[in-house]
Amino acid sequence: MINLITRISVVGISVITASLIILLSAFNGIESMIEKLYSDFDTDITIRSTIGKTFPEDLIDYASIQKTSGVVNYSKAIEEIVVIKHEKKFINASLVGVDSSFLKIARMKNHMVDGKPFIEKNNNSFGLIGATLLDNLGGYIPENIGYEQVILYVPKRDSKVRIGSNPFNTKLIDISGRMNFNREVNADKLVVPINLAKGILNYQNDITALYIDVDPSFKNEDVKANLIEILGSNFSVKTNYEKNELIYKTSKSEKIIVLIILLFIFILAAFNLIASLTMLFVEKKENIQTMISYGANKKTIFNIFFFEGLLISGKGILIGLFLGYGVCLLQLKSALLTMPNSGGEAFPINIKISDGILILFLVSLLSLLFSYLPVRFLVKKNLSHLKF
Repeated sequence: MINLITRISVVGISVITASLIILLSAFNGIESMIEKLYSDFDTDITIRSTIGKTFPEDLIDYASIQKTSGVVNYSKAIEEIVVIKHEKKFINASLVGVDSSFLKIARMKNHMVDGKPFIEKNNNSFGLIGATLLDNLGGYIPENIGYEQVILYVPKRDSKVRIGSNPFNTKLIDISGRMNFNREVNADKLVVPINLAKGILNYQNDITALYIDVDPSFKNEDVKANLIEILGSNFSVKTNYEKNELIYKTSKSEKIIVLIILLFIFILAAFNLIASLTMLFVEKKENIQTMISYGANKKTIFNIFFFEGLLISGKGILIGLFLGYGVCLLQLKSALLTMPNSGGEAFPINIKISDGILILFLVSLLSLLFSYLPVRFLVKKNLSHLKF
């Protein structure tokens, strides 16, 4: 009976330890996927005016920006809400006019569904459209032609609406490719050359934002602080984490909640350890009395059962660590679990040593407590006549 309870204790501790490793690695993988999806299109740092929607581009010292430690590249940007027409369908969209450097900053070639990742070719302007947006328009990119065509309707800047007048500028544009970043970008964005955006919007020297690409070896917050010193109070400087703060905070909160729940389950599983030590103590009462007759004291008896508890929990923790990391490695190499509606893409797993150390510390601490407290109670209650 005691052996059965001991085995149950080992199994329970093993399963919970393995679950902690697998789930935290899965959440790390989800965080990495979210960061990739949002951070590639939403550049590391975005600079905007605090005074108005647009600002003259010559207000920024681009040479100083480029010399700032950690800044790899930048792109001027114009953003505007437009209407896109394809055949008889009209859909609102966000027009993003950028320099060609933006394609490298956003790692555009890694996010193409079909078509080619370019916005300028042979002195002609092209557009890159969100995959869902083009699908909703009923368009596609034929292989034999290599591009689709849509019509942009852009509100005229500083124009007065009169009866019979057209409040929109129109432009026929060739679509060279469909891009796939995240739901928001896929359903809303149309990327075009900044000169085309300036022309159709009648922007002479104005832009709406400056996108900054940061060297991965630098912290975005540190680069942001240096840029604020250069730009002054007339500009807002935000990192990609600040722009998508809710998404990142939600992901981290879910990870913490799952960790707390699993630790609570670990505590419940540890009651098997208490039962095992209690049964062992009751069964070995005669042996304890024999040891006392040979001169054993409370400390000796306490140490025997305390270290027995540590051995049981330690065995469970080690098995759980091997099991948890084994499942994670199998997922990385063999894609045991795939994401729904992803075309067979493996569920993301990201193993972090820091999580392993955290889990090992927490489960070891709980095991220490659940070995110490019940043994201390049993010895104190049943061997009160002895001294430590």
